[in-house]
Amino acid sequence: MNYHNVEFERSFGTYSQLGRNDLPEIVFAGRSNVGKSSMINKLFNRKNLARVSAVPGKTATINFFRLENLRFVDLPGYGYAKVSKSEKRRWSELIGGYFADERDVALVFSLIDMRHPPTADDRQMVDFLIEHEFPFVCVLTKADKLGKTAREERLQKIRQELPCGDQLTLIPFSAETGEGVGEIRGILDEISQDVAEESGEEGEAEE
Repeated sequence: MNYHNVEFERSFGTYSQLGRNDLPEIVFAGRSNVGKSSMINKLFNRKNLARVSAVPGKTATINFFRLENLRFVDLPGYGYAKVSKSEKRRWSELIGGYFADERDVALVFSLIDMRHPPTADDRQMVDFLIEHEFPFVCVLTKADKLGKTAREERLQKIRQELPCGDQLTLIPFSAETGEGVGEIRGILDEISQDVAEESGEEGEAEE
């Protein structure tokens, strides 16, 4: 895939606004300020595709992007305490409504800050993805902030701290150095190729 060709499609602030699901979707999920926007911008080599803010909880909408035969979905960050109860409820309904909408979720990138133990919200998200059988990998952000020894220690501990951690795919990632970009793009290229092959087979069958 040519990652430079990604296009922003639309944003929705409530579940009722979500558009139809006509493409396989790649989802980015994580707590507020975990680095979702920075990861998206680095992945697509665009500075301002996703808005980066120093203020946690800034992204309060679901944002959709399109690249070739895949759609990319940036969910609002969860777990930020300093918002009103009504706003927390709206976010919860928005995220929950998205996953309950029987959308064609090809993969979820569950982002976790590598420097710290996963939060209760992080563990709950992983539990949810496992329980509902969504395909996912854990992206460990801000990996460049740790030295070699600390990284190895955190990797071992994270496998103990997350549900079924010893069975999960963990990808250390840095928006600063680009670590993990190649591995993530490789996964996306494989998904895109599978989608293209399936579409081709369907087209041949119809003929």
